Amino acid sequence: MSRVDHIRGQTYHARRGAVDHAFRYTVDYVLLDAEDAAPQKPALFSRNRGNLAALHDVDHGGTPGEGRGVAWVREVLAAHHLGAVDGRVDLLAQPRVLGHQFNPVSFWLCHGQNGRLRAVIAEVNNTFGDRHSYLCHHPDQRPITPSDTLAAQKIFHVSPFQKLAGTYRFRFDIGEERVGVWIDYSDGAEGGVYATLTGRRRALGNREILMSLVRRPLGSRRVLALIHWHALRLFLKGASYRRRPEPPGRDLS
Repeated sequence: MSRVDHIRGQTYHARRGAVDHAFRYTVDYVLLDAEDAAPQKPALFSRNRGNLAALHDVDHGGTPGEGRGVAWVREVLAAHHLGAVDGRVDLLAQPRVLGHQFNPVSFWLCHGQNGRLRAVIAEVNNTFGDRHSYLCHHPDQRPITPSDTLAAQKIFHVSPFQKLAGTYRFRFDIGEERVGVWIDYSDGAEGGVYATLTGRRRALGNREILMSLVRRPLGSRRVLALIHWHALRLFLKGASYRRRPEPPGRDLS
């Protein structure tokens, strides 16, 4: 039986370019084996049913609200002929809190039989209800180490204050004690954004769930409020606003 882990994470975003802006705040993620239907977990956390905190398959893997969880991930790996990625699949995501769910980005962590990380699917959501996922792996499917950088072309609209162009560069360090994700987005001409998620990894307990509600109330509702607050600050600073384009015709690149 696997366990559900809690990451009391710290996220940092720094915008580069004509209008600079940066912020840092704490956020709660969980990390679990996505194929373990009955993991070791506290009473206040559930899989696929209501609770104070929960993770639902329908929220991840494919179309928002119609997700198929890890079954979708396995189909993606097979479709891209990633035969070496045949081990455990973990999900790193913000849980539902009091029934509400929103993840700016979650990560499917895909391993080989030896337990080493070999592919990551970054599942990106915007506040308009759209989603696009980026599949990151080495061409030869070798393990992803903490020093490796994996690139993906941006084709999905996230922020109305950023161009729909440029390149993401991802770096992942998923350890037994700590988790780190670094995303460096560059649009070439105007600048870009540097974003991080780092935090200690510990077994999730009822105390951690209750304390997160006290210190970071309302979970993803708080995250959405912070996103809109910083969008307002960017607008007042004079950042150019871009209308939402149609999302990509495919759900993964």
